[in-house]
Amino acid sequence: MSVMESLRLWREADRALAEASRRYMRLNESDMRAIRMLMQVQKQGQIVTPRDIAVEVGISSASTTKLINRLVAAGHLVRAPYPKDQRSICISVTPETAQAARETIGRQHARRFDAAAAMSSDEREVVIRFLTALAEADEPQGDLTAQ
Repeated sequence: MSVMESLRLWREADRALAEASRRYMRLNESDMRAIRMLMQVQKQGQIVTPRDIAVEVGISSASTTKLINRLVAAGHLVRAPYPKDQRSICISVTPETAQAARETIGRQHARRFDAAAAMSSDEREVVIRFLTALAEADEPQGDLTAQ
């Protein structure tokens, strides 16, 4: 029970930190997911279209348009013509938003890396096995997907 209680405490802390980040940047959950995806893809030098955002966030094209409009108006995203097809657009995160995300999320990840680095190699292997087993156990089964 202590392991599960510790896991519950970590999940609560993770949710609280995510909520604090959203409030700091004045964003909702879908906005944050879109911005995280955009930053990852931009790092790889790839172009993101509104359709890519819709797929990542799991929303309709109309909702994606509203999300993009809201984030452009707030100064988080910019639209530009798609390089190979001027009829289409690509979306990118503004440098200011990318910097704010790196500062807040970067500090969070650094603290997590510090916690992992403080463990021995054997301890990390045990944690990896445990978290992998949890991920496998939490895969939706027929009883959840049939509804």
